[in-house]
Order: sequence, then C-alpha cells, then structure tokens
Amino acid sequence: MAEAAKKSEESQGESDEKKKKGIPIKLIIVTVLALFMLAGIFVVVKKGILPKLFGKDTLKTLSVNTGLADIGPIYGLETFIVNLLGSTGKNYLKATIDLEIDNIKTKEEIDKRLPQFRDSILTLLSSKTHDDVKTLEGKFQLRTEITAMLNQYLKTGRIINVYFTDFIVQ
Repeated sequence: MAEAAKKSEESQGESDEKKKKGIPIKLIIVTVLALFMLAGIFVVVKKGILPKLFGKDTLKTLSVNTGLADIGPIYGLETFIVNLLGSTGKNYLKATIDLEIDNIKTKEEIDKRLPQFRDSILTLLSSKTHDDVKTLEGKFQLRTEITAMLNQYLKTGRIINVYFTDFIVQ
C-alpha cells in the first residue's frame, strides 16, 4: 500500500510539473506573437507602407468614410415642406438641407442661383412618394439626386455633399 501511495504522489508530482511547464510556454508564445504584431503595426504606420499597398486614392476614400477628412464650407438652405406624390395631401415631407461646397467662392454663385436651387429641390422632393423617402436607402438616393441636380447649375464651384439636418415624413 505504501508503494501505491508513493506512485500516486509521483504521478501527481509529474502532472503538477507538466502544468507548471505548460503555462509559461503558452504565455511566452502569446507574448512573442503580440510583440510581432505591434512591431508590424509600427512598421506599417511609421514607414508609410499603407499608401504603397492600397494607393493614395483608397486611403483618401477610407478617411472620408471614417469621418477623418476635413469638411468644406457649409451653405444652409431654408426648410422645405412639400406634399408627397400620390398622397392627395395626406403625406408630406419636411426637410432642412445643408450643402457642403468645395470653396467659399461657390457660395457667391449659389447666392445668385438660389431661386433655381430652391425650385429644383422643391420639384424633386414633390416628385417623390412616401415609399421613396421613408427608407435609409431612399434618403441616400435623394441626397445623390440633389447633389447631381444642383451641380448642373454651377459653372465654377461644385457641391461635395448634401446633409439633411431635419427630415420628417408624415
């Protein structure tokens, strides 16, 4: 019986040694991998490898999509209230629109063409149905249409983006 107890103690001692050896090795491997990852990130950022890998245009697009790009001058338009198409007066859209423009000189051109801008936007908004503007996809489409339509009127500047600062559909 003493021999069985001795063997039991020896096997427990061996398993304890395995546990003690296994944890530090895993910890070392994880630490080394983390250091390699940090070194890789440092090299990519410090050496400017991203523009070489993806191209400058891709990085510019990424910065615009993440909100890191500078915003241009903003031209605020008055609120638009229109009846939606096919609603027989039951459904309407109330929208306040701000225009991001490429430079401050474009503001002068918009001032001269403001009646054209307002008329075009009113016509476009009133041509939409409730279903056209109630979804997020519909709002993005409307934003694209407004940008393209208004840029046709501009000779020197251009509108970069359209922002809805108030958008109510009933």
